[in-house]
Amino acid sequence: MNQKVLVVDDEQSIVTLLQFNLEQAGFSVIVALDGKEALQTAKKEKPDLIILDLMLPEINGLEVCKELRHEKISTPILMLTAKGDELDKIIGLELGADDYLTKPFSPREVVARVKAILRRTQMQASSDEWQPEGITIGSLRINPDNFEAFFDDKPLELTPKEFELLVYLAKNKGRVLTRDQLLNSVWNYDFVGDTRIVDVHISHLRDKIKASYIKTVRGLGYKLEGPDRHA
Repeated sequence: MNQKVLVVDDEQSIVTLLQFNLEQAGFSVIVALDGKEALQTAKKEKPDLIILDLMLPEINGLEVCKELRHEKISTPILMLTAKGDELDKIIGLELGADDYLTKPFSPREVVARVKAILRRTQMQASSDEWQPEGITIGSLRINPDNFEAFFDDKPLELTPKEFELLVYLAKNKGRVLTRDQLLNSVWNYDFVGDTRIVDVHISHLRDKIKASYIKTVRGLGYKLEGPDRHA
């Protein structure tokens, strides 16, 4: 069964272009032309991935993203933003989007990003690398098989990408990981040196678990460690 992609954009030419290229790549495509329709379609059709333009009539893309995450819909979201809308990119990532592309874009790049995101999602879902009990670091407990994470025994509400990043940090507990390493391992493709997406997701994780668990190593990157034994 083909994987289903929901394309949300109010520009018919972009919708047509994306639909053609995604279908050529073997995806099933459904479309929505405004934010209200996007929410209804996402809930009804349950797509495997959403390509979401931020500038939409009725309800803008940021609100669509926020509403989906609020309703615990964890479908991966690839945002489309206008060139130079740096604030929108950051806000979108903070609201739970997994990735972004800036217009104008290459349809081939969109397809590559979609494949990369879905590949990582599938690997995460089918991973048998961990034992069922998962891993515990201090007050942090992660069960990758069930897509669950807890801090102080309270469940963490994480987007798929946040969860994947947390798992990767935990698997490499105590190791310093550069931003480029995290990009290549978690996002699985070259972001052409744009490491801000890593910083945003790290900031998100720090808001959800005790900030001291993820340490910044100046000039190098990040590492995840448990609480100070002498604290």
